[in-house]
Amino acid sequence: MIIDAHCHAGKGDLLTGPWDTDAPIEPYLRRARAAGIDKTVVVAAFHSDYAKANAQLARIIAHYPTRLIGFAFVHARRDAGRIYSMIKRAVTQWDFRGIKVHGHDAMPTREVCEVARAFRLPLLVDVVGNAYIVDLLAPQYPDVNFIIPHLGSFADDWRAQQQVVDQLVRYPNVYADTSGVRRFDYIVQAVKRAGARKLPSVPNSSLRAPARLTACTM
Repeated sequence: MIIDAHCHAGKGDLLTGPWDTDAPIEPYLRRARAAGIDKTVVVAAFHSDYAKANAQLARIIAHYPTRLIGFAFVHARRDAGRIYSMIKRAVTQWDFRGIKVHGHDAMPTREVCEVARAFRLPLLVDVVGNAYIVDLLAPQYPDVNFIIPHLGSFADDWRAQQQVVDQLVRYPNVYADTSGVRRFDYIVQAVKRAGARKLPSVPNSSLRAPARLTACTM
């Protein structure tokens, strides 16, 4: 089974770029089928209210339950105090399998990490090039699996990507995905140094099915 580890779906409400305007799933699913991808991890588009965005994502997943796996998007600062209830709803009502935090919104807080620990969910953290954040998170929460998308930088910051490769080697609970990575030599280096199981990575136990993972650029 091939699982794409990183895709956005749904409508945003900020209207400043494709990432917070609209991410229709149907064109992606057609490309995924042609590429032999069996399942896809999806998160909402950027939104001013992630509770609403996650509910919208759940409705999308309900149309394609055998192909889509939901991760709940939270804003670590704006959603402070309600993150547990948001994730409880996502897990118990919609069977979501992970949590997404984007550094463009706010970096993960202890509240986010402790909720991930409580529900035994992987935490997908876009560090937006600030790879040093991983060195703060991973040792503090060794029982939480952290997935670093874009090998640390969607903006081709080779220094961040090199640092994340090092972190994949040093921390057993740090994984990454390759979505948007254009410096392919770092992907090769990550596989050679950390092993293919670290890249890209939604730990198989979180997905509740044996899987070989890949990540498409979306």
